[in-house]
Amino acid sequence: MQVVVARNGDKSGNPFTPKGYLIRYWSKHVSNDLPKPWFLLNKASPLSAAQYATYSKLVTDQNALTTQLQSFCSSANLMCAPDLSPSLEKHTGDIHFASYGDKNFTNYGTKESGVGFNSFKNYSDEGNFPVNSFRRYSRDSPHDNQFDNYAPDGNVPDQSFNSYSKNTPGGSGQFNNYDPNSNVANMGFNSYADNGAGSVQKFTNYAPSGSNIPNMHFTSYSDHGTGGEEEFKSYSDDANGGVQSFKNYGKDGNGPNGKFIEYGNKANDPQNNFNNYGVEGNGISETFTNYRDQSTLGDDKFTVYVKDANGGEANFTNYGQSTDEFDNGTDEFTTYGEGGNDPHINFKTYGVNNNFKGYVKDTATFSNYRKKTPQVSASLTGGKKVNNRWVEPGKFFREKMLKSGTIMPMPDIKDKMPKRSFLPRVIAAKLPFSTSKIDELKKIFHAANDSQVAKIIGDALSECERAPSAGETKRCAKSAEDMIDFATSVLGRNVVVRTTENTKGSNGNIMIGAVKGINGGKVTKSVSCHQTLFPYLLYYCHSVPKVRVYEADILDPNSKANINHGVAICHVDTSLWGPKHGAFIALGSGPGKIEVCHWIFENDMTWATAD
Repeated sequence: MQVVVARNGDKSGNPFTPKGYLIRYWSKHVSNDLPKPWFLLNKASPLSAAQYATYSKLVTDQNALTTQLQSFCSSANLMCAPDLSPSLEKHTGDIHFASYGDKNFTNYGTKESGVGFNSFKNYSDEGNFPVNSFRRYSRDSPHDNQFDNYAPDGNVPDQSFNSYSKNTPGGSGQFNNYDPNSNVANMGFNSYADNGAGSVQKFTNYAPSGSNIPNMHFTSYSDHGTGGEEEFKSYSDDANGGVQSFKNYGKDGNGPNGKFIEYGNKANDPQNNFNNYGVEGNGISETFTNYRDQSTLGDDKFTVYVKDANGGEANFTNYGQSTDEFDNGTDEFTTYGEGGNDPHINFKTYGVNNNFKGYVKDTATFSNYRKKTPQVSASLTGGKKVNNRWVEPGKFFREKMLKSGTIMPMPDIKDKMPKRSFLPRVIAAKLPFSTSKIDELKKIFHAANDSQVAKIIGDALSECERAPSAGETKRCAKSAEDMIDFATSVLGRNVVVRTTENTKGSNGNIMIGAVKGINGGKVTKSVSCHQTLFPYLLYYCHSVPKVRVYEADILDPNSKANINHGVAICHVDTSLWGPKHGAFIALGSGPGKIEVCHWIFENDMTWATAD
């Protein structure tokens, strides 16, 4: 007898796949017969029935699973960093790579004699989770080195140089375009140009224009150097969030010349940290021409700056000088210029919310010291709108905009995270998921302590374990079944889950077509679920009380053609929101005074009771 099972299975018709199980789970736990939400059900694990059975057994022995991680990640559509074995490639003479990615160079260009030139033209271009490592790069070599395009447009790149141009007599290093437009990058130089003699190092564009949440560090930069020149023409400008640190910059240097021409300008919520900058240097020359100009929020710390220096000069030409529309964040200088032998220290223009502890007042000059001015934000100006480049046009809007014929900007609603699938609940439930067991989880996913994967895992676990906000009910859904359970526990079994149909209209003007208010446009409760970066698909879900949910046709404003079907949620009660929330900066007013609406972005979703 032939049994037809395709209705409750995957494309193969097998009901024993994770997708087949999820379809049956939906039918059992959701009480209505409305069309199934395939945008959610298609996120089920792509494992075949045989693979599902195999990995379900392996997961009970975590050591067995971790030995087959790469095949597991590939079969289950997870985000796992490649295991890079040491490269045995040998390169002599002048080397030029036209295209390069996912490599581990244990020893590149060491002790090359004479003058030469090595170049990388396209390094990890547009990679999805590109991982590269240079353990020893150009050590004891006077060669010139150039990276023309390093990891541009990368999604969650993890790039590191353990030792770059160490013990180098002369030569030069240049990064022309380092990690532009990346998403959640982790980049590090552990030992950069240490013990050099007269070398020239330049970063023309380091993590510029639009990098999202970059994490960058220089652990040891140009220590014990003699002469030479280091220049950062553009460092982390236009970045959104992220952490940047310099530890041991120019320590014990003899006559070094360091310049930061553009550092952290026009950035949103940057976290910059300089520890041991120019300490015990002899005849140093350090200049920050434009530091953190027109940046909003964030914190900067110079912990030990030009301490015990012998002569030399340290200048800040423009430090944190911004127009009144920016909330400048906080800055702290601890131990500035102490113990030095007649160093010249000068701040020409300094203007942020700052704190100086332990700086040498006799040799420090402040030409124009500007205390923090009041932030001109919408919540403080009686509803006046303020142009803030970090609040995209159309990201927040008022409910009255959801009317047929309205023309309005639409933000970029595209999902920028790596594509992943849910794990089957049976497998996800057996994997550790708590900060107390993070070491076990890092072992399973081959995540070194300082790797990008380890940081991603730690951040996600911390957010999932965070106490809920006032009035919030939350849960991190490790599987689609978890999400269904949470939504139905809050809203009941008669539910519908919705998302915006596609991404058309992003970054442009749109026209609103027909509009429908869910549940008659009445104030209701919903559950919103947002993606969280993790090796497998993970959602942060929380109940959202006192909202109105809308569906709207989205039209091309010129042709009037229907290009999208959007889902928008309007928060009626904003009384618990912070006064510096981007919605109030964009729209005016303040907490509890207005409703705030936004679109549901690609791969996010909102649940409500069925009409």
